[in-house]
Amino acid sequence: MSTPPAAGPALAAAPAALAPLPVPPSPARATAAAARAARTKLLLEGPIAPTLARLAAPNVVAMGVMAATSIAEGVFAGLLGVSALAGLALVFPLVMLTQMLSAGAFGGAISSALARALGAGDSDRAERLVWHAGIVAAAAAALSALLVAVWGAPLFALLGGHGPALQAALAYAGIFFPGCIAVWLCHTCLSLLRGTGNMAMPSQILLLVSLVSIPLSGALALGWGPFPALGMTGLAAGIVIAHVLGAVLALGYLATGRAGLDPLRGLAPLQAALFRDILKVGLIASLSAVQTVFTIVVMVGLVGRFGEAALAGYGLGARLEFLMVPVVFGIGAAMTAMVGANTGAGQHRRAQAIAWTGSFAAAGLVGGIGLFFAAFPDLWLGLFVAPGDAATLAAGRAYFGIAAPFYGFFALGLGLYFAGQGAGRVLGPVLAGLARAAVAVGGGLALTAWTDLGLAGVFLAIAAGMVTFGLAAGLWVHLARRR
Repeated sequence: MSTPPAAGPALAAAPAALAPLPVPPSPARATAAAARAARTKLLLEGPIAPTLARLAAPNVVAMGVMAATSIAEGVFAGLLGVSALAGLALVFPLVMLTQMLSAGAFGGAISSALARALGAGDSDRAERLVWHAGIVAAAAAALSALLVAVWGAPLFALLGGHGPALQAALAYAGIFFPGCIAVWLCHTCLSLLRGTGNMAMPSQILLLVSLVSIPLSGALALGWGPFPALGMTGLAAGIVIAHVLGAVLALGYLATGRAGLDPLRGLAPLQAALFRDILKVGLIASLSAVQTVFTIVVMVGLVGRFGEAALAGYGLGARLEFLMVPVVFGIGAAMTAMVGANTGAGQHRRAQAIAWTGSFAAAGLVGGIGLFFAAFPDLWLGLFVAPGDAATLAAGRAYFGIAAPFYGFFALGLGLYFAGQGAGRVLGPVLAGLARAAVAVGGGLALTAWTDLGLAGVFLAIAAGMVTFGLAAGLWVHLARRR
């Protein structure tokens, strides 16, 4: 009995013939993918300075408007009363830490991982990273909410909160931290968009978040028009609702493929390597955010020894210093994407040239602002302090005269930190930030204890910390180039 010779091969080929063919992308998705590829090519080949300027400009504008949100929140809290203002001061470091972690530390890590994947030409890896980034954001938000629920009240009490001020802080935290999943998802999606080289859409969404947040927070806190007067609860609710809107818009932009990625194609078993790609940068970078908040808290305590006027004067100076962070972030976010793409493509010399170009641009811009207000401090102080408040004005002028001329070093270190995120090598800038904290805190304690400099000694220590940060981060990049 003979066997038909063609049966075996034909049956063997049948499964392959019946396998589903890949579905071609829609014309709109194909166009978006082509635009994303063109942006990546620009990151890899475009002239460094003009490309950085083009990418950074919308970021700087958006960050400036977000800084206005912080100022408006303080104004609204002041209208609620002294206890509300004190409560906001208690919870503000944790709120600021959430923003710095979601947009800066982990946001930069996510943007860097995506940019490196695209720079290496691995769009499949980039699409899988979208889901891994979302899981990291959700987990971080849940952990934040849990920690504040358990330790929030003891921490606020440790910082000096009691009575109505403590209740105000708890009322704000009780809304913001359960709702911070919206903040994390919003900034995570925007970081993914930046990783593709798209700076315009994240900036537009952040502008919308700010423009919604300012009037909504005021209305819900103070009871404008038909809105109920919810006090500190309403103040936090306005922030959360605005970020919900931002998260929905950013998620929709990603899900519809307009970012040039197809997240549905990235649906696959989770991979530990992709989580490591995000966490190895994000966890180390988070140390920088933690030490920044720690330094602020300690320096406030040192200045507070010299009285309420000194604390008010320093607070106004430190507020301008803090507002320089969004300015640097606007340039730094562009650097993270450019350095990430070039690192992924193996163009390490170009990546370092981008790091120095962007960081010196940030140092020049912020340094110029610092020198201006060192020469004319009353142009800033006069916005908040009455001319007759001589003690507060004296403290503010002392801060600007001593610390503001060194803002450029602070911006240089922060710029190199963002560049380090892009390269996936952030340990050096983080250690530079820790050195800054050690010099500022240790120097402040030493100069106030062992000299007669008084408040000026604290400001000198702050200035020395800025110089340390910039020089140490610059040394790290220089040594990295030699390696």
